[in-house]
Amino acid sequence: MQDSLGGWKMQTRAVFKKTGIVKIVWAGLLIGFLCAGFAYAQEKGTASEAKALLSRAVSYYKENGRGKAFAQFNKTTGKFVHSDLYIYVIDPDGDVLSHGADRKLIGERLIDLEDATGKKFIKAIIDDTKVNNKGTMDYKWMNPQTKKIEQKSTFFERIGDVIIICGYYK
Repeated sequence: MQDSLGGWKMQTRAVFKKTGIVKIVWAGLLIGFLCAGFAYAQEKGTASEAKALLSRAVSYYKENGRGKAFAQFNKTTGKFVHSDLYIYVIDPDGDVLSHGADRKLIGERLIDLEDATGKKFIKAIIDDTKVNNKGTMDYKWMNPQTKKIEQKSTFFERIGDVIIICGYYK
């Protein structure tokens, strides 16, 4: 029985099976998807992107207030998440009020949290905001993508009784 293409379909299948072209095509597709996935997983935000995300978050907070802003900041796939960048917010006691990567941290007191070298970077951020409303903090932190301790730099800005933060891996 011939198909509507005059047997072409059956002949093509036979050629593909004999030559292994199907396996080659599938292998190529698999490699392509794996490479694309690896590239996506390794995407890192830049300093300028982190600064811009923080600026947008600060503006949004000022325009919309605490409740609406925190609801947006807490979304792990929202407009305040880009590649490996996200927004989190602490109060002057180091309590997490909002977190765009891990909602389980909300309510946790992180003032004594130390980086890989023992630096209490959250406390340092809070102390810095007592003098300057905004700044940058460098510390060493485990990158969840690479599973290695890496240099991280964090931009922060204090608005009233909250400190809005966004960091990136260098």
